[in-house]
Amino acid sequence: MYDELYQAWKTEKENSELQPLPKDFYERLAEYTRKLREEKRMLDTKTVKAKLLKNETENVKKLVTELLQLRINKIAKALASGKGIPKNCLTKEEEKIGENVGELSDYFHNLTESVLQGKLKPTKKKTKLNKMVIRFLKDVPAIVGVDLKTYGPFKVEDVASLPIENAKLLIKQGIAVKIETD
Repeated sequence: MYDELYQAWKTEKENSELQPLPKDFYERLAEYTRKLREEKRMLDTKTVKAKLLKNETENVKKLVTELLQLRINKIAKALASGKGIPKNCLTKEEEKIGENVGELSDYFHNLTESVLQGKLKPTKKKTKLNKMVIRFLKDVPAIVGVDLKTYGPFKVEDVASLPIENAKLLIKQGIAVKIETD
């Protein structure tokens, strides 16, 4: 999986257009990072193998973070320019990001038109994005929330406040549970 991740990062870095990824790419990547963490926990930290595994884990973290940032930027640019994105280029998770970025793009397009026509309408007061506090039951690599912010990575028993849409999805998948707050 490391080679596939590296190749995806390299291809994305070298091309200005969004590159296709398998629909299950992030699922397999999450499983790979989970296995790395499990293996790392079982090793004596002073061994050569543990040090190599630590380096691999750090490289994976950097590659994943940069790959996601590159892809989100390309998705946003494509939608902002009105080009759209071929569905075969997006993973299951990115299709959701594309929908949310599309709404943002439409808002800015309408704002631009309003300003250019001299008919700026008063904006509604910004509504606070609702969040939910959850506790993780499994390790999870960094994720991009519906607010396009990066959250994580998370380990078992970590507690975090995430956008409701993301939190509900993680709960539905059995990855986290809701924590009641007052």
